[in-house]
Parts: sequence; structure tokens; C-alpha cells
Amino acid sequence: MASPVPTNVVDVGKELVIVWDDGREDYLPLEKLRRECPCAMCRGERDLLGKVYRGPNRPLTERSFQLVSHRPVGAYALQIRWADGHDDGIYSYETLRRIGDETR
Repeated sequence: MASPVPTNVVDVGKELVIVWDDGREDYLPLEKLRRECPCAMCRGERDLLGKVYRGPNRPLTERSFQLVSHRPVGAYALQIRWADGHDDGIYSYETLRRIGDETR
């Protein structure tokens, strides 16, 4: 069975609402989404020896949690652009489902 994919994605207030093709609806808090940004700058990258490299710690402000836009990436993820200009995070549908599970 194929993994669920969004049929509709809408930002409403301080949440990103995702309707999935299996009928599930998730209401994801924007602050949680931003704090879980999966990009290398926020999460870091491991080298061959396992050492984690991260970008400089950027303080999060109110604008860091304001969604400007989102767009699909292929058939597997969403890219979110935040009001502070950050847009490196590619949120896989699997990651979005996990965050949805955690917020239920």
C-alpha cells in the first residue's frame, strides 16, 4: 500500500492543516513545525566519521513561526518558507505524519 499523500494543505492561523488521501486531517502547530525543521542548518549533517556539523545558531523570533508559503517537492514532501526568510527545510510526508501523530 502506498504511503498517504496530502490532497489539501492550508495554513489557518497558527496551524498548517493537512488533509490526507486516507481521510485523516492533521492540524500542525507552526511553531512545532519550525522547531522540527529538518534542514542541515537546523539539524546538522554527519560526516563519514559521525561528527555532526551545524550552521550557526540563529535565534528564533516571532517571524520564525509565521508561514509565508508552502509548495510540494516532487511527490514526497513540502517546502515551507517562513517570514524570517528561512526556507531550507524539506518536510517529507512521513515527517509531517509523525508530527501529526505527536500533536494528537
